[in-house]
Amino acid sequence: QVHVAESGGGLVQPGGSLRLFCTVSGSNFPRYDLAWYRQAPGNQRELVARISNEYIRTYSTSVEGRFIINRDNAKNTVDLQMSRLEPEDTAVYYCNAAYSQFDYWGLGTLVTVPE
Repeated sequence: QVHVAESGGGLVQPGGSLRLFCTVSGSNFPRYDLAWYRQAPGNQRELVARISNEYIRTYSTSVEGRFIINRDNAKNTVDLQMSRLEPEDTAVYYCNAAYSQFDYWGLGTLVTVPE
């Protein structure tokens, strides 16, 4: 069974930075496309950033230039470096690992940026 676990969330002031981490268990990690999603209260879950198994990165327009996604296949980790955070970035952030018919999610980590 594959386990996905996020960490690194917290309270950060506007303009600040935060780094989220995600570990994915198992030996198939290099095959996964990895992504960070977020869900703010009352909103649908949305894609924030994705890094493919070929290291191709894509970002939502709302975070492009402020967030960076990286993966480390040797450590089974994917992280999201967030900078210039805004109150609109407040959400629960979820890590996703997907390959073929497999699709795994973590329980999320809360990021709060007060007004």
